[in-house]
Amino acid sequence: MLEKKAETFNMNRVIDDFDEMTRNADQVQKQTLKEILHKNKSAIYLRNFGINGDTTTDPEGDFKALVPLVTDSELEPYIKRMVDGDTSPILTGHPVPAISLSSGTSQGRPKFVPFTDELMENTLQLFRTAFAFRNREFPIDDNGRALQFIFSSKQYISTGGVPIGTATTNVYRNPNFKAGMRSIMSLCCSPDEVIFSPDVHQALYCHLLSGILFRDQVQYVFAPFAHGLVHAFRTFEHVWEEIVTDIKHGVLSSRITVPSVRSAMSKPITAPNPELEDTISDKCLSLSNWYGLIPALFPNAKYVYGIMTGSMEPYVKKLRHYAGDLPLVSHDYGSSEGWIAANVTPRLCPEEATFAVIPNLGYFEFLPVSETGEGEQEPVGLTEVKVGQEYEVVLTNYAGLYRYRLGDVVKIMSFYNKTPQLKFVCRRNLILSINIDKNTERDLQLSVESAAKRLSEEKIEVIDFSSHVDLSTEPGHYVIFWEISGETNEDVLQDCCNCLDKGFIDAGYMSSRKCKTIGALELRVLEKGTFKKIQEHFLGLGSSAGQFKMPRCVKPSNAKVLQILCENVVSRFFSTAFE
Repeated sequence: MLEKKAETFNMNRVIDDFDEMTRNADQVQKQTLKEILHKNKSAIYLRNFGINGDTTTDPEGDFKALVPLVTDSELEPYIKRMVDGDTSPILTGHPVPAISLSSGTSQGRPKFVPFTDELMENTLQLFRTAFAFRNREFPIDDNGRALQFIFSSKQYISTGGVPIGTATTNVYRNPNFKAGMRSIMSLCCSPDEVIFSPDVHQALYCHLLSGILFRDQVQYVFAPFAHGLVHAFRTFEHVWEEIVTDIKHGVLSSRITVPSVRSAMSKPITAPNPELEDTISDKCLSLSNWYGLIPALFPNAKYVYGIMTGSMEPYVKKLRHYAGDLPLVSHDYGSSEGWIAANVTPRLCPEEATFAVIPNLGYFEFLPVSETGEGEQEPVGLTEVKVGQEYEVVLTNYAGLYRYRLGDVVKIMSFYNKTPQLKFVCRRNLILSINIDKNTERDLQLSVESAAKRLSEEKIEVIDFSSHVDLSTEPGHYVIFWEISGETNEDVLQDCCNCLDKGFIDAGYMSSRKCKTIGALELRVLEKGTFKKIQEHFLGLGSSAGQFKMPRCVKPSNAKVLQILCENVVSRFFSTAFE
């Protein structure tokens, strides 16, 4: 996708600039807020709260005193006016050039987020910074290529005339992307037509084929999310024989029907290559349960790269299986609303990964998370956070989000100069709660990991999982949905069900189970391919394959996903752990 690396990138200078900025993090934060308020001084939203970026003598103090903390629900009416074509300065000083869509897996529908040129510049800055630190540890040759599983869904035009697409699509389709990234990205194995293919299944096949064709040049493997990497190589397990047939005969598979993609792929696959076919066949047949698949296919790869924290953690174990001894490098920390922090310690494993906040990407506040959940405290500034404390991230950016609660809980692990290095903990919102029980996505993940150990004794793995609070019974109870890789006897699954129930160690949950105000946890085992159906559902709604995140808790508002899950149940078990 990207042209060959130019000689304009100076790794040491980028690192030096980052060092200088982080040494002066407090001053940079004040200046960043001042610039945001100046650029958006005519915004109706700010003026409603008495903020004028050019008249205040204490921008930071006035901003905190007058502008409230908000969530997406408070900003939704303003953003809807922008989507509907209102060009007045609603949240920003000028009309936004595009709107991003979040993945939408939590609520069953994506939310709209303003996307501006400043956010594009932030993206490029973060990528340059992260690349500098990553390339210092894992230098990439000038002639190296990257196998990138990236997919750009279509932008569409709203009824109000505003381009709308996923965050990744808005980045990839931005005219400044190629120019801005040229100096820091290796040449992509796949042609542009594959990345922009309207059929993601054909695109994935061509990404895999392209990677094999350039296997000796591949120096790193990338997808935005760990799920995408695991999905890609699980797919390879099923299509590798077809891929080597293409290579053997020098003819592209008939499954590729998109004319632009077929034409583009005819250039790298021009002649029969039985030698490469033999090499790949030998590699695949020699592997034990596909362990070390990635280095076997790409002998010069130096690392595997993607977001591996938060909701992506459940896929790390399988990804490590495919990667063998190759390092797994965690991608940087951000969201559809904007980037926040870069991975400046890329040698840390995903479980230990931390991210250093870049002070000029936005104005950041941190809302202390109370262990009791009672009594909300005032947020503190970027340089005022304390090591070991957990906070919810509050973001103010150039694109019209002011004191916006992201809902992410992070833990401050250390400082890089004067900017915090943080670790993602979980989403703040409770996903499983019936009365006094309080369980987060992280709690669910730990419960599943505990129960999966019992399953692994039978050489079976959990392919994916989700959950639901079933209030149709009295009392209500938790439902855990599992798709597993093989068949086992009912006693094993009953043990797993009990492990899941005991895996929730929240005091409110345990006491409620003991006194039976919460019913027995239910494990529902699903047909193979169920979670693939869920992904297809979200892709059909316009989600990007590269941006997809599996919903970990399915709420009643997400009726279609709940329907897919319930229609594909093959067996059910109820916990006896508290009897």
